[in-house]
Parts: sequence; C-alpha cells; structure tokens
Amino acid sequence: MRIAVLGTGSVGRAIAGRTAELGHQVTIGTRDVAAVRAGEQTAWLEQHPEVGLATLPEAADAAELVVNATNGSGSLPALTAAGAPNLAGKVLLDIANPLDFTAGFPPTLSVLNTDSLAERIQREFPQTRVVKSLNTLTAELMVDPRQLAEGEHSVFVSGNDAEAKRIVTRLLISFGHTDVIDLGDLSTARGTEMLLPLWLRLYGRLDSAIFNIKIVR
Repeated sequence: MRIAVLGTGSVGRAIAGRTAELGHQVTIGTRDVAAVRAGEQTAWLEQHPEVGLATLPEAADAAELVVNATNGSGSLPALTAAGAPNLAGKVLLDIANPLDFTAGFPPTLSVLNTDSLAERIQREFPQTRVVKSLNTLTAELMVDPRQLAEGEHSVFVSGNDAEAKRIVTRLLISFGHTDVIDLGDLSTARGTEMLLPLWLRLYGRLDSAIFNIKIVR
C-alpha cells in the first residue's frame, strides 16, 4: 500500500519506519523538504533509505492511506497545506491529540467534551475517510506492542466509514495489535482523546511511557 505519513517527529518516524519494514511504499510529507534533509532527521533518513521524503501535497497526492502524525495544534494547517483534493476519497488515520501547551506542562486539551480533533478534521475535509486510532499510547508501542510482555492490551478505532476502519484495523494487526476495539462513529474519538490527561499522569507516576490500557471483559 502507498502510505503518506504527514509529520517528521517521533510518531511520524516510528510509523514510517514500521510501515516501510512491513513492505509498504512510504513517503514522509513535510512543509520544507530541504530543511528536514539538513536538520536533526538527517541521520534517521540515512538509516531508512526506503522511506521517501516529499512536500505535503506531493506525499498526500501519491498515497492510498494518509497518516496524520503532526502536532495536534498544527494538524488542520498541515492537512490544508496537503490539499483537500489530494485527500479526497482516501483513508486518513489520525493519530494526533489536541494538546495545548500554552500553560506549560502537563498540557491541557484544546478540544474536548462535545467535539474532538478528529471530528474537526472530518468536518474540514468531508470527502476524506477519517479514522482515529493509536493516539492512546506512545510511539514505540503504536508500531510494536510486543514490547509489553504481559499479554494482549487494547487499542481503539473510531470512524464513520466501516471500510476505512477495516483498512486501519488490518494495519494495526500487522503492527502486532491483537485487541482492536471498534468504538463506533467518529464522535467516540472524544473519549480516546480525553484519555490523554490520564495517560500523562500515569507517565509522570511510572516515569516511563511503555505502558498501555488493557480492557478486561
């Protein structure tokens, strides 16, 4: 599958590296290709020659599936730069969280309760099939949940398009996730985004990001 990963941070690099390892044709999309090649990502790109680098519109246009791995506050501007025509009809896996760092750390949520970042993206790009997932765990566990040895743990999907959720679920299973819970339509992303305050407190208490939630039935 041709995959565009929008975002060059730790989440974007983790997703790009893992999907390329699984045999997908992967391109990272960025606003400034030259700056990325000359910046702190240079060594990572050299270690992953199979991962392409392109502008946001170029990456989105060539992809079958687009991953939003941008900072939550920059998601809508980045997707706007990628271009609505380049996203139309495609599955968009939204991993971002609407974190607000204006008051320092820990951040608060800029969107909550009656809305979500995923829903805002869907409203802005109505022809795109948005699926929310992977935003409840750290980048390393997103792509390799086997780092936690205590059996299966849970990951969630939310979205309005059943086929789009099936495509994302297959990708999650290929990463090693064995308990993928379909929460329902995209409004359920409000719940997973609002898990972030709990996640942040656990991170502070455990002094590690290598943990996840397990839903026990």
